[in-house]
Amino acid sequence: MAARADATLIDHAGPRLSSIGLDVAVNGHMLVRALSFEALAGEFIAVLGRNGVGKTLTLHTLAGLRVPAAGSVELDGRGLADWTGRERARRLALLPQTTEDPFPSTVFDTALIGRHPHLPFWQWEGAEDRARAQAALAAVGLADLAARDVGSLSGGERRRIDIATLLSQDAAVCLLDEPTNHLDPQHRNEVLELFRGRADAGGLVIAALHDATLAARHADRVLLLFGEGRWLFGDAGSTLNAESLSELYRVPIEELSSRGRRVFVSA
Repeated sequence: MAARADATLIDHAGPRLSSIGLDVAVNGHMLVRALSFEALAGEFIAVLGRNGVGKTLTLHTLAGLRVPAAGSVELDGRGLADWTGRERARRLALLPQTTEDPFPSTVFDTALIGRHPHLPFWQWEGAEDRARAQAALAAVGLADLAARDVGSLSGGERRRIDIATLLSQDAAVCLLDEPTNHLDPQHRNEVLELFRGRADAGGLVIAALHDATLAARHADRVLLLFGEGRWLFGDAGSTLNAESLSELYRVPIEELSSRGRRVFVSA
């Protein structure tokens, strides 16, 4: 798997995603209150917080999959409701935490699903679609497994197919819900480098992560979700620190330095 191998897949005008006074609630319980920020082309934004504080629900709300309790989301200056589903899917992609395989499929055909928003009605995938799916598999190191049945893969390999499917969708905005799930350290680092490369190529990446050290290494800005509505948004360099992370995770966190990089550990 080559780091930043898919940077050439980005071919879009600079994207912009805005959260305007967004309330995220479930069963009457407020998780995120009045969330306001603007995410721009070239940025990698990490979302951090304890289990149950609303990271997944916030990403789903930003993707337009659920209605906010209040506020709105704009994509490129237009409310999400003003986009058709196909238009939005060409511009914005969501990687969920988990996926299911209701029908037998090969690795290649699964990655090809990402091309569906780009296909005219009642038409099959063309040569360009197949080339993009193949490039996405190569970007995550699965090109040699293209003919394998998805059901025969390990959890980490299956996760990389999810990522390849998102890459083949070729959306300028990538919302990632725990993209490193099931990945070993090598593939975890390579996947985050890959999305860092998409941001550097002009895309926009927002990723929910559990590892503050990885966020410090790859993200430009961070969104910290504390629960009960509270949040903090700012530059990764200043916002990620022992004090804020200790409050975020409710355990003592220490900041160390290793090879010139910041490392956060539970004390």
